[in-house]
Amino acid sequence: QVQLVESGGGLVQPGGSLRLSCAFSGRTFANYATGWFRQAPGKEREFAAGISWIGTTTAYADSVKGRFTISRDNAKDTVYLQMNSLKPEDTAVYYCAADQSPYGGSRLNNVGFWGQGTQVTVSS
Repeated sequence: QVQLVESGGGLVQPGGSLRLSCAFSGRTFANYATGWFRQAPGKEREFAAGISWIGTTTAYADSVKGRFTISRDNAKDTVYLQMNSLKPEDTAVYYCAADQSPYGGSRLNNVGFWGQGTQVTVSS
């Protein structure tokens, strides 16, 4: 069973930066597409960023494109989300996700595993 553990959330001022980390365990990390979703208060969970299993393809929601960067380190079994130029509307619980099956693409169309979530609050 895959386990995902996020870290790195917190409170940041508008225009600031944060880096989220997600530690993957239970299966061979290098074989799985992973990514990040987020859920703001009163809204549905939405896709934010994803990276393919091989790491050569990434995908982003339009709302974060150009500000967020997803990356993976297969030696550390970890996926990262670097968030720059943060806005108050980025405030949400951020969830790490992994595809149900190996060898998936960057859109994570079949999420099978979720982390517990980490709160990101952007406020002055």
